[in-house]
Amino acid sequence: MADSNLADPVLFEARLSPYRSLSLKGFNVLMILLGIMSFVVGVVFLSLGAWPVFGFFGLDVLLLWFALRVNYRDADAYEDIRMTPVELHVRQVSKHGERRDTEFNPRWTRLEKDEDEVAGVTKVALVSRGSPLVVGSFLPPFYKKELAAGLSKALAIAKR
Repeated sequence: MADSNLADPVLFEARLSPYRSLSLKGFNVLMILLGIMSFVVGVVFLSLGAWPVFGFFGLDVLLLWFALRVNYRDADAYEDIRMTPVELHVRQVSKHGERRDTEFNPRWTRLEKDEDEVAGVTKVALVSRGSPLVVGSFLPPFYKKELAAGLSKALAIAKR
Protein backbone atom coordinates (compact mmCIF):
# COMPACT_ATOMS: atom_id res chain seq x y z
CA MET A 1 0.00 0.00 0.00
CA ALA A 2 1.01 3.61 -0.34
CA ASP A 3 3.23 4.89 2.46
CA SER A 4 2.50 8.59 1.88
CA ASN A 5 -0.46 8.79 4.26
CA LEU A 6 0.74 6.78 7.23
CA ALA A 7 -0.27 9.59 9.65
CA ASP A 8 -3.91 9.56 8.47
CA PRO A 9 -6.28 7.41 10.52
CA VAL A 10 -7.35 4.18 8.85
CA LEU A 11 -11.13 4.13 8.40
CA PHE A 12 -11.34 0.71 6.78
CA GLU A 13 -8.82 -2.03 6.10
CA ALA A 14 -9.44 -5.57 4.90
CA ARG A 15 -7.82 -8.43 3.05
CA LEU A 16 -10.35 -10.39 1.03
CA SER A 17 -9.59 -13.90 -0.15
CA PRO A 18 -11.64 -16.84 -1.43
CA TYR A 19 -12.89 -19.16 1.29
CA ARG A 20 -11.67 -22.75 1.26
CA SER A 21 -13.22 -25.15 3.75
CA LEU A 22 -10.61 -27.88 3.25
CA SER A 23 -7.10 -27.16 4.48
CA LEU A 24 -4.06 -28.40 2.57
CA LYS A 25 -3.50 -31.07 5.22
CA GLY A 26 -7.14 -32.13 4.91
CA PHE A 27 -6.76 -32.28 1.14
CA ASN A 28 -3.75 -34.59 1.44
CA VAL A 29 -5.52 -36.88 3.93
CA LEU A 30 -8.64 -37.00 1.72
CA MET A 31 -6.62 -37.89 -1.39
CA ILE A 32 -4.65 -40.62 0.43
CA LEU A 33 -7.84 -42.17 1.84
CA LEU A 34 -9.60 -42.02 -1.54
CA GLY A 35 -6.54 -43.50 -3.23
CA ILE A 36 -6.37 -46.41 -0.77
CA MET A 37 -10.12 -47.10 -0.99
CA SER A 38 -10.07 -46.90 -4.77
CA PHE A 39 -7.07 -49.25 -4.95
CA VAL A 40 -8.68 -51.81 -2.61
CA VAL A 41 -11.98 -51.83 -4.50
CA GLY A 42 -10.08 -51.92 -7.80
CA VAL A 43 -8.12 -54.99 -6.65
CA VAL A 44 -11.40 -56.73 -5.77
CA PHE A 45 -12.70 -56.10 -9.29
CA LEU A 46 -9.33 -57.18 -10.73
CA SER A 47 -9.50 -60.48 -8.81
CA LEU A 48 -13.02 -61.04 -10.16
CA GLY A 49 -11.69 -60.70 -13.71
CA ALA A 50 -13.07 -57.22 -14.39
CA TRP A 51 -9.64 -55.73 -15.08
CA PRO A 52 -10.84 -52.63 -17.02
CA VAL A 53 -12.65 -51.41 -13.90
CA PHE A 54 -9.33 -51.23 -12.03
CA GLY A 55 -8.12 -48.42 -14.32
CA PHE A 56 -11.31 -46.43 -13.92
CA PHE A 57 -10.94 -46.44 -10.14
CA GLY A 58 -7.55 -44.77 -10.53
CA LEU A 59 -8.88 -42.35 -13.13
CA ASP A 60 -11.62 -40.97 -10.86
CA VAL A 61 -9.11 -40.27 -8.07
CA LEU A 62 -6.82 -38.53 -10.58
CA LEU A 63 -9.68 -36.35 -11.89
CA LEU A 64 -10.75 -35.41 -8.36
CA TRP A 65 -7.15 -34.54 -7.46
CA PHE A 66 -6.89 -32.31 -10.56
CA ALA A 67 -10.21 -30.53 -9.83
CA LEU A 68 -9.24 -29.81 -6.22
CA ARG A 69 -5.76 -28.58 -7.22
CA VAL A 70 -7.33 -26.11 -9.67
CA ASN A 71 -9.66 -24.97 -6.88
CA TYR A 72 -6.72 -24.41 -4.51
CA ARG A 73 -4.77 -22.52 -7.16
CA ASP A 74 -7.70 -20.12 -7.53
CA ALA A 75 -7.48 -19.46 -3.78
CA ASP A 76 -4.18 -17.61 -4.32
CA ALA A 77 -6.14 -14.52 -5.42
CA TYR A 78 -6.78 -11.75 -2.89
CA GLU A 79 -7.75 -8.10 -2.56
CA ASP A 80 -6.43 -5.55 -0.08
CA ILE A 81 -8.59 -2.51 0.66
CA ARG A 82 -7.35 0.38 2.78
CA MET A 83 -9.20 3.65 3.32
CA THR A 84 -8.09 6.81 5.06
CA PRO A 85 -9.94 10.17 4.98
CA VAL A 86 -7.92 11.22 1.91
CA GLU A 87 -7.27 7.97 0.03
CA LEU A 88 -8.98 4.70 -0.84
CA HIS A 89 -6.48 2.15 -2.12
CA VAL A 90 -7.49 -1.20 -3.64
CA ARG A 91 -4.92 -3.82 -4.60
CA GLN A 92 -6.27 -6.78 -6.54
CA VAL A 93 -3.94 -9.76 -7.03
CA SER A 94 -5.04 -12.53 -9.39
CA LYS A 95 -4.42 -16.24 -8.91
CA HIS A 96 -1.47 -15.84 -11.31
CA GLY A 97 0.10 -13.09 -9.20
CA GLU A 98 -0.84 -10.23 -11.54
CA ARG A 99 -1.33 -7.09 -9.47
CA ARG A 100 -3.68 -4.16 -10.13
CA ASP A 101 -3.57 -1.09 -7.87
CA THR A 102 -6.40 1.45 -7.96
CA GLU A 103 -6.62 4.63 -5.92
CA PHE A 104 -9.71 6.71 -5.28
CA ASN A 105 -10.49 9.90 -3.43
CA PRO A 106 -13.08 8.70 -0.86
CA ARG A 107 -14.93 12.02 -1.06
CA TRP A 108 -15.66 11.39 -4.75
CA THR A 109 -16.34 7.68 -4.48
CA ARG A 110 -19.70 6.03 -4.03
CA LEU A 111 -20.60 2.45 -3.27
CA GLU A 112 -22.91 0.48 -5.54
CA LYS A 113 -24.29 -2.91 -4.65
CA ASP A 114 -26.64 -5.27 -6.42
CA GLU A 115 -28.97 -7.11 -4.13
CA ASP A 116 -31.30 -10.01 -4.79
CA GLU A 117 -34.16 -10.95 -2.45
CA VAL A 118 -33.18 -14.61 -2.49
CA ALA A 119 -29.41 -14.57 -2.99
CA GLY A 120 -28.57 -11.42 -1.03
CA VAL A 121 -25.82 -9.04 -2.12
CA THR A 122 -24.46 -10.23 -5.46
CA LYS A 123 -22.10 -7.38 -6.37
CA VAL A 124 -20.18 -4.64 -4.57
CA ALA A 125 -18.50 -1.91 -6.61
CA LEU A 126 -16.67 1.33 -5.88
CA VAL A 127 -17.54 4.01 -8.43
CA SER A 128 -15.50 7.13 -9.08
CA ARG A 129 -15.77 9.36 -12.16
CA GLY A 130 -18.25 6.91 -13.65
CA SER A 131 -15.81 3.99 -13.58
CA PRO A 132 -16.83 1.05 -11.39
CA LEU A 133 -14.35 -1.26 -9.69
CA VAL A 134 -15.94 -4.53 -8.52
CA VAL A 135 -14.48 -5.73 -5.21
CA GLY A 136 -14.90 -9.04 -3.43
CA SER A 137 -16.40 -10.79 -6.46
CA PHE A 138 -15.31 -14.20 -5.10
CA LEU A 139 -17.02 -13.69 -1.72
CA PRO A 140 -20.32 -15.35 -0.81
CA PRO A 141 -23.35 -12.99 -0.50
CA PHE A 142 -23.23 -12.77 3.31
CA TYR A 143 -19.63 -11.52 3.28
CA LYS A 144 -20.39 -9.15 0.39
CA LYS A 145 -23.13 -7.64 2.57
CA GLU A 146 -20.65 -7.17 5.44
CA LEU A 147 -18.09 -5.67 3.04
CA ALA A 148 -20.66 -3.24 1.64
CA ALA A 149 -21.72 -2.17 5.14
CA GLY A 150 -18.13 -1.57 6.25
CA LEU A 151 -17.19 0.35 3.12
CA SER A 152 -20.39 2.40 3.25
CA LYS A 153 -19.75 3.40 6.86
CA ALA A 154 -16.11 4.32 6.15
CA LEU A 155 -17.06 6.34 3.05
CA ALA A 156 -19.67 8.26 5.10
CA ILE A 157 -17.02 9.11 7.71
CA ALA A 158 -14.52 10.18 5.03
CA LYS A 159 -17.08 12.50 3.41
CA ARG A 160 -17.69 14.43 6.67
